[in-house]
Amino acid sequence: MKILFYNHTGQVSGAERVLLMILERLDRNSFEPVVICPEPGPLQKMAQSLGVPVEEVNSLEARFTGRMDALARYGRSFFRVMRQLRQRVRDHSPDLLHANSIRSGLVATAATFGLGTRVVWHLHDLLPRHPLSIAIRVFALFSKRTRMIAVSEAVARNFRGRWTGLFGARVTVILNSIDLDKFRVDEAARRALRKELRFRETDLAIGIVGQVTPRKGQLELLRSFAEALTEVSNLVLLVVGAPLFNRDHEYLELIKRTIAELGIANNVRLLGARDDVSAIIQGLDLLVVNSKAEPFGLVIVEAMACVTPVLATAVDGIPEIIKHKENGWLVQPGDEEELSNAMVRLCGDPELRGRLAKRGKQSATARFAVSRYMSELQSFYRLANKTYAKAEVRESIDRQVEAAS
Repeated sequence: MKILFYNHTGQVSGAERVLLMILERLDRNSFEPVVICPEPGPLQKMAQSLGVPVEEVNSLEARFTGRMDALARYGRSFFRVMRQLRQRVRDHSPDLLHANSIRSGLVATAATFGLGTRVVWHLHDLLPRHPLSIAIRVFALFSKRTRMIAVSEAVARNFRGRWTGLFGARVTVILNSIDLDKFRVDEAARRALRKELRFRETDLAIGIVGQVTPRKGQLELLRSFAEALTEVSNLVLLVVGAPLFNRDHEYLELIKRTIAELGIANNVRLLGARDDVSAIIQGLDLLVVNSKAEPFGLVIVEAMACVTPVLATAVDGIPEIIKHKENGWLVQPGDEEELSNAMVRLCGDPELRGRLAKRGKQSATARFAVSRYMSELQSFYRLANKTYAKAEVRESIDRQVEAAS
């Protein structure tokens, strides 16, 4: 089965990491992958390093906005990329076109109009409350060639909106996973990292790992961390990640100013993007995920696999991973006082952290192994292909009956 994987950006964040895992583990005896994505960006090189052919299209400019000038610009970008992708589909005649985001799904479905190509939208995103979100749902509903994979039940509910019955079985939930072999306990890596960062023996390291953007809540974490420092003076906060999109570079500058204003520069380290995330996570005494919205939360599972305890906000897909006080600790989003108190509580109780970390490891192994994920995904591909084929036969018969009558 030939599958084209289309990604609307050449950058690599959570959705692209999942895509790369799929490409690495896909059964090449049964599936032939080709990646379509923009340049510049690291995704092309990383896909090519896996031995996957890559072809280029333009980057897609598309954002939720009410500004007419921006909508016109985004519309031009959409149609330009749509035409390019349509040509790639004609060149390859794939069995499936796997679109790796909602934006990608819109382009892919429009690009294949009239071609009969089967399209899978991989829903890594949450639709905001916006008139365009209604239009997206309607567009997806009226394309009989379209099926969806949601990375969590929360994402599936969000995408269906009030139209659960209309979508029926067209949205399938396949919980994300990680390659457990890449995230495992490595004491040597932990010691090396703490030495590199010049931690003192008594330092307690808290970290937040991910794209630097307001949705991830780094700014609010700084304020909570400053408050926690008044009770636990040996805390160190690592902010790992970089801005990727939109105006996130301005957000990073705000973070830097806030660190200075709070007087916590000696206790906070901005590490930027790192390619040794596993070692970083293992060097932590506590991982914090302070997201305001989170479709899934890959870094939570990565920390669990590394036996690092997790403190996270109870939003969207996160409670599908963490059970409060069992394999992690949950707080309400936006409650900076509760977050600060939780950090103080967990940092002051190593036995509690150890118990949460141990159960987190058990959860990661039992529920989020890549073998489970690839089995479900490849079964989905095969079933989707058969379902589409049956639908096409039925439509062909209907057309013949109409012609005869």
